[in-house]
Amino acid sequence: MTLRAPVYKSRVRILVVEDEKKTASFIRQALQAEHFAVEVTHDGGEALLRAQQTPFDAIVLDIMLPGLDGLGVLRKLREQRNQTPILLLSARGEVNERVAGLNAGADDYLAKPFALAELIARVRSLARRAAEPKPVLLRVGDLTLDTATRRAQRGGATVELTTREYRLLEYLMRTPGRICGRLTILEKVWDYNFDPGTNLVDVYVKRLREKLDVGHATRLLHTVRGAGYVLREEP
Repeated sequence: MTLRAPVYKSRVRILVVEDEKKTASFIRQALQAEHFAVEVTHDGGEALLRAQQTPFDAIVLDIMLPGLDGLGVLRKLREQRNQTPILLLSARGEVNERVAGLNAGADDYLAKPFALAELIARVRSLARRAAEPKPVLLRVGDLTLDTATRRAQRGGATVELTTREYRLLEYLMRTPGRICGRLTILEKVWDYNFDPGTNLVDVYVKRLREKLDVGHATRLLHTVRGAGYVLREEP
């Protein structure tokens, strides 16, 4: 297996959802100047799909979007137990709208027009929150992972893992039910970008699946054709 030399360390990843292209461009440039990795979309449906497939560290989400609006995106993500920190943006700053956004699960709210310096400070705060230590005991079905002792168990039986298998499992268990693409897994678990054609992820997923699912009626680690992998209870 031949791998290219690593390109760069993974950075804090931000999704910006804003239908006003000039505003979106300003936000992107300001965040990139602060060394955030930024993706932009102008559509609510596309934003929902990206947030479901890619673990972002924070989302900047405009309320007024064509089609599925920002509140709709927010509600659907929270219904799916996606807890990515979200900063809502709106041209309207009425109290009832702010309350509706916060009640729907937003972490912060910023009314337009806003100073880019304030937006950057709020995004940085949300990203720090996302990076705070997560619960020590992770659980998906009858699979548990103690991140303090690095001990995995399925149905009460210990699952022996190599260091890389452990990191892969921990990443998947921190995003249960979410489809994780191969390139994202490479970046998050191996810390670098590799040749997109490498089968490194597939090899480790196969090893992990053999350790987790063989001998159990309920499968946990699934392949989503053309998209990646997901950890969830499914016959």
